[in-house]
Amino acid sequence: MTDRLMLLDSASLYFRAFYGVPDTVRAPDGTPVNAVRGFLDIITRLVTTYRPTHLVACWDDDWRPQWRVDLIPTYKTHRVAEVVASGPDIEEVPDPLEVQVPVIREVLDTLGLRIVGAPAHEADDVIGTLATIATMPVDIVTGDRDLFQLVDDARDVRVVYTARGMSNLEVLTDAQVVAKYGVLPSQYADFATLRGDSSDGLPGVAGIGEKTAAGLLATHGDLDGIVAAAERGEGMAAGVRAKVLAGLPYLAVAPQVVAVVRDLELDVPDPRLRPLDEQQKADAAALAERWALGAAMTRIIDALDTV
Repeated sequence: MTDRLMLLDSASLYFRAFYGVPDTVRAPDGTPVNAVRGFLDIITRLVTTYRPTHLVACWDDDWRPQWRVDLIPTYKTHRVAEVVASGPDIEEVPDPLEVQVPVIREVLDTLGLRIVGAPAHEADDVIGTLATIATMPVDIVTGDRDLFQLVDDARDVRVVYTARGMSNLEVLTDAQVVAKYGVLPSQYADFATLRGDSSDGLPGVAGIGEKTAAGLLATHGDLDGIVAAAERGEGMAAGVRAKVLAGLPYLAVAPQVVAVVRDLELDVPDPRLRPLDEQQKADAAALAERWALGAAMTRIIDALDTV
């Protein structure tokens, strides 16, 4: 089997699991475990469908890094439950999901699945770094369009996009990104900067939507080319030029927020998938009983037995 690395955008997937499985699914002590069970089933489906040999659950050690907020103060503001002066802000997470996140981590550890995060960085940045340094083909599993910037046919980096549900996954290569947005993956971060993204609190350049952004990039190549053309007053309609010039203060900082970091120093234990040994299976069985994970735990153990 050819080695292939799978990188999970963990929060994206356990949020999807939480909303996809009824919260009436509970452990004997009454703790909801719908996200835990759903997340396990998502990993089982991914492992059996795409046959990765290596897997990393990438983690938001800081879901809203201060350095990004310093550049764009509106960054993810609408998702802040509490601002913490001395550390990462607290994200607005439903209570029934929040109590399950430590259980998810415990289960992943017991199964020998590697969790990797980085101080002051999001899972996107961990994914960006691991995809960049990988010496094998990579599948990035996410519902976040920002990670389309990492797609790269030359290095066999794909995105398995979950936005339409786990039963309707899309595998995005260069051609699919171009077909969807009219830009190359290497242009996607600039495209997203221009267009903005309300889900991340990024305003974009006022008056420039997807079609205009794609057209500007097709003509001028990248943001630097667009700004240079606007400043020269060449090769750009007057109305569009006025919008770009008005957006220059935003364009001076936004690219650093939108671009995923690709050069973190990460400590990554060997992420190769392996069948569980007898002790791991006993530990997993104990966890399954404690948290009423039942068939979801059995299915993922069976999937790992086939790697």
